[in-house]
Amino acid sequence: MSESLQALQATPERVAIVTGAARGIGLASARWFLARGWRVAVVDKDAPALTTAHAALEAESPGRALAVHADVSDPAQVAAMVAQVDAALGRIDALVNNAGVAVFKPLVQTSFEEWRYVMATNLDGVFLLSQACVPVMRRNGGGAIVNIASISGLRASTLRVAYGTSKAALIHLTKQQAVELAGLGIRCNAIAPGPVETAMAKQVHTPAIRADYHDTVPLARYGTEEEIANGIGFLCSPEASYVTGQVLAVDGGFDAAGVGLPTLRRDFGHV
Repeated sequence: MSESLQALQATPERVAIVTGAARGIGLASARWFLARGWRVAVVDKDAPALTTAHAALEAESPGRALAVHADVSDPAQVAAMVAQVDAALGRIDALVNNAGVAVFKPLVQTSFEEWRYVMATNLDGVFLLSQACVPVMRRNGGGAIVNIASISGLRASTLRVAYGTSKAALIHLTKQQAVELAGLGIRCNAIAPGPVETAMAKQVHTPAIRADYHDTVPLARYGTEEEIANGIGFLCSPEASYVTGQVLAVDGGFDAAGVGLPTLRRDFGHV
């Protein structure tokens, strides 16, 4: 056996933590890592959904996924979860802060309790998870953090005062992380998904809303969970080794379109 092959086999398998992994983008991301030989800790506060997701992952990649029930907005649960992952899997190479919640109401109708509920998960949770994972990543020479923001963090939209503000703050937190953690070998980036074909979107987006998105997004469709996972995986991979502090909008061109008029794109976009 060659020395290079021996070295490869002796290299510990990379480990990723994915929060909000019981469904949607989080579950698709867990599958992305597993398909490429990583081990994955899938984290969610919805215990029944997490059990179902973990069973599916076990059937696909036996013995490679660890399910951890935890609420990322709770400091004690976060600390215990990271300690459990470290003890069970021995290292943390990537952290995907995907867990998120939303309240869609006008500013004047959004209660302070609803505001804090969104901030506690979407912003506080990322702070807590990142802070807890850094010592473990540092021990093994670094890693990658990917925060799941939103196109709503880049441009304002109706009914998203809490959600959009939390994601805009998350984008700045990502840049702050990138600047402060670079010296530890930890890269930090954000993904800003546009409209995505998730179970939640299918439930809450009416035919009229879907038509509006199709008219506004240059690629004229929703993205898939797998397409978002591909962006996340890239930012966690060695191929992105010189990328940090960036926001990758995986949005079909939604942000680039700005106030472009769908009618003009339809009439003149192929000339």
